[in-house]
This record gives sequence, structure tokens and C-alpha cells, in this order.
Amino acid sequence: MEAIDSGNYFDDTGNVEGNIASRRLAALGHESRLSIFRLLVQAGPRGVSAGAICEKLAIPAPTLSFHLAHLSRVGLISGRQESRFIFYAADYAAMDDLLAYLTENCCQGGQCMPKTAVVGAPKKRNRSASSR
Repeated sequence: MEAIDSGNYFDDTGNVEGNIASRRLAALGHESRLSIFRLLVQAGPRGVSAGAICEKLAIPAPTLSFHLAHLSRVGLISGRQESRFIFYAADYAAMDDLLAYLTENCCQGGQCMPKTAVVGAPKKRNRSASSR
């Protein structure tokens, strides 16, 4: 009896990051999912209820559920249940990882993305003025 050859016939590029990035970019490639994700990014870590997303974006509930599941499956958002409501929030670490992957080794370390630099630096509030 002949031994079974268990050699690897497929190259394992080890490019898990690229695989994850391509899935996340594909998910954001749909207009509705991109709108949902942008809304959740703007909402902050507390997130937005599914009902509020439906209202704000005028997406039917079954369609919204499909898109939320897809964004969740690729790791861009997460949901949490509070009472009978489900709140969805952007996963900022996943978004940061995706942006880092896209800009890794960009422009040989030079500053070539002025829009990203401006948006990436949050404005700090003067606490003493706001507490007066």
C-alpha cells in the first residue's frame, strides 16, 4: 500500500491581515453599509440603537439587519443588548487596524495625507472654560 503524500500543495502566504482588510473593505464597498458604519463612527462608543439607525438612514428593518450582521461578521461593528434594544457601535480598533494596513509604508514615511492628518487629530476642549 502506498503512503499518502501529506505535503502542502497550496501556498500559505500568511497574509491574514490582507485577507481581513479585503473583507472589511468589501463590506464597506456597499453604500448602505458604508452609511451605517459612518453613522456609528460619528455616534461614538455608546453606539446607536437599530431602530434609530432605521429611522436616520431610512433602511427597512430586514435590510438593516442583513447589513448589520455583515458588518459585525467582518469585525467592523459590535452589538450589545440593553433591555429589549440592541445598540450597535463601531469597533474603533478594527477601523484603526484597517487604516494602518492601508497606509503602512505610505510615501516612505513622509507626510502625504494632509486630510487624514487634519481629521486624525481630535480637537481638545478647554475643560476649565466648559465647566464654568
